[in-house]
Amino acid sequence: MIIQRALTIAGSAARGGAGIQADLKTFQEFDVFGTTAVTAIVARNPRTGQGIFPQSWDAIEAQLVTIEEDIGVDALKTGMLFTKDIIGHVAEWIKQTTIQNIVVDPVMIGKMGSALLKEDAMEAMKNELIPLATIITPNMPEASYLLGGMELHSVDDLKEAARRLIELGPRFVLVKGGRLEGPAIDVLYDGKQFYLLKAPRIHTINTNGAGCSYLAAITAGLAKGQTVQDAVIEAKKFITAAIRHSLMFKAGVGPTYHAAYGKYSETGCTVTIEQA
Repeated sequence: MIIQRALTIAGSAARGGAGIQADLKTFQEFDVFGTTAVTAIVARNPRTGQGIFPQSWDAIEAQLVTIEEDIGVDALKTGMLFTKDIIGHVAEWIKQTTIQNIVVDPVMIGKMGSALLKEDAMEAMKNELIPLATIITPNMPEASYLLGGMELHSVDDLKEAARRLIELGPRFVLVKGGRLEGPAIDVLYDGKQFYLLKAPRIHTINTNGAGCSYLAAITAGLAKGQTVQDAVIEAKKFITAAIRHSLMFKAGVGPTYHAAYGKYSETGCTVTIEQA
């Protein structure tokens, strides 16, 4: 039996709704075999208050070499890399592989505005990793940072951001418009056409891991041989269903429900194609 393989290089989120846990659940829903290279452990220590525990490059490299040699990789995604050192090493490792489908989530700023990347690592992300990407997927604050503080308030702003971001070297740019008012509109750009992906805005706070899961769905689609456009469109449906049926547990923001797309489908998403 042959099955496609997807690798996630990201943090381990103890709550189970984001990071590699969300990625693996998503890969499974798309019938793709998932592997993981853990870059950091994310869980708050009640005594010290420390919440992120980065792993050494030796530990990360060991995981990557094991996966490449024993399993293989049809597509990979990067999530929280956290430090300049890890970003640089991951970029160099990717250059030495033959992996064609590379999804870069430039994890810099979380939903609540929290920094998920050290300050000196942000330039490394921009200059070393993003140029290797098949597709990058910034949210609005991340796109703004990458563009030197550009203000984003409308779909037209997202389109202009995508135009500028593709100059950094990726083949495709997906700017996620989750912070806009009205419908949830994301802008995909291939250098020639814009694809406006529109879904109803679902009023819930329980969206933990939505970005990770969205990108993992794109990665799974690419691993299975879909075009970038088709992978993004199906991933938009997947994450919309996951948010629509999101979960709530004991405390904090609840996670999206990864099984929802398979259980309930999703018909609320539309795609509009516009010339650049």
